[in-house]
Amino acid sequence: MIRFILRRLLSTALVLLVVTFVLYLLLNVALDFFWDLRASTSPNIEALYESRRRLLDLDTPAIVRYFKWLAGVGGCAIGQCDFGIAWKSGQEVTEQLQGAIVNTIKLITASTIVAIILGIAVGMISAIRQYSGFDYFITFVSFLLYSLPVFWVAVLLKQYGAIDINNFINDPTLESWWPIIIGCVAMGLFWMGALGGSAKRRVITFVAAAVITFGTIYYILASGWMQHPTLGLLGVVVIGAGAAIVMTYLSTGLKNRRVLYATLITVAVGALLYWPLMNLFYYVDMNWLWMFGLFIVAIAVAVGIGLAFRGPDPWDTARTTSFTAIIVAVLIFADRVLQGWQEYSDDPAINNRPIATIGASAPNIDGDFWITNLDSFTHLLLPSIALVLISFASYTRYTRGSMLEVLGQDYIRTARAKGLNERTVIMRHAMRNALLPLASVVPVDIITMIGGAVITETIFGWNGMGKLFIDSLRQAELDPVMAYILITGLLAIIANLVADFLYAVLDPRIRVNA
Repeated sequence: MIRFILRRLLSTALVLLVVTFVLYLLLNVALDFFWDLRASTSPNIEALYESRRRLLDLDTPAIVRYFKWLAGVGGCAIGQCDFGIAWKSGQEVTEQLQGAIVNTIKLITASTIVAIILGIAVGMISAIRQYSGFDYFITFVSFLLYSLPVFWVAVLLKQYGAIDINNFINDPTLESWWPIIIGCVAMGLFWMGALGGSAKRRVITFVAAAVITFGTIYYILASGWMQHPTLGLLGVVVIGAGAAIVMTYLSTGLKNRRVLYATLITVAVGALLYWPLMNLFYYVDMNWLWMFGLFIVAIAVAVGIGLAFRGPDPWDTARTTSFTAIIVAVLIFADRVLQGWQEYSDDPAINNRPIATIGASAPNIDGDFWITNLDSFTHLLLPSIALVLISFASYTRYTRGSMLEVLGQDYIRTARAKGLNERTVIMRHAMRNALLPLASVVPVDIITMIGGAVITETIFGWNGMGKLFIDSLRQAELDPVMAYILITGLLAIIANLVADFLYAVLDPRIRVNA
């Protein structure tokens, strides 16, 4: 294992060295370092040119400048990184990178997780319902989303996801119920196709999904939930109980009562701790270190509950209760964040238009930990949706194709011939092998996004890695561009290593020394 890692790191380091050297020389030729002086009518133009040459050390050969830059980068080994200076602003590149990397990671974390979960789930269902109406619909939607221009999606989201929603929040009146009725029918058809079954079961599923959707929308409109959004204890319990049932079904099946009871008790414990946690959040100056500690405690309690119920496989029970506890913890956190909605909306910097269309944060927001996180959420919402829509389409297609290939294997037919139920065949035998192709796709996609969602960041004014790269090219700032290339190259190396290890984890037949 160690030899494998060392070989990979050495080979990729050599490749990265050659790539940065070649790109440095090419960028040195391609960039116009005097672009802002070309049209200048200043009487001391020659002095300005000379000053720029000294600032950028342009009289030194490009090869020598590259090794000077490389020496500064090598200082990272002893904690003294020097990526150069962005000459236009006079700011250190390391300072620019810190803010850009943090903003990009914030942007891609939620969108990537949501896209992966939804893509895998919908892709699996589409494969199981092959050649059904649901499968054709998902295939059509996937290709449609995959082909949509990102800039067009972003503009539509700004108009209908921010401007119109903000107008509706301030004046919650409906001109017509037809869009809601159409939406309810669409949800009924979606779940009817996803769950399948006999004609009677399909009708029941359609009616139940449509009624639940209509009831939810009516409650949101009638109760003024959009003006004062909150989950409350009842919402945490109801959603948590639903999550417990779903987690149990996917993990062991609902016939395993031990696991079902363990997950429901996990939700009950979360409900009992709801008010004590709210008091803790109120009286303690919270930060992310506190939240991480509480998160670890929640998982530990869930594992304890799972092991206490034991059963044929105690750790299987503990794993299921842990996933349930994570969902309940996220619900409680989200509820506390939403409790600051009114205070946030009334802030003069927001002016009752909470859904943001540009930037990573609102200027001059004076709030605590919860208000700050709510501000981040409102700014993350639209760009995250734009990234989810595109990524979801690709993950769905990958998962569907891989799942169909696995379902045609001999061992799947053998498992069914032995009398195993369909849930066990899908979740225990097919899913793990179907995820193998994604092991090489997901890490690279994540690293690509960290490299910067250039169009999305530009349209939404998000100061991440992609926008830093574009702005640096426009300003002919060589050092920030090289820092971007180096970081994305290193991340690509890490992504490929992670993909190799994921292959070994998902398929025990694969070994790194093979």
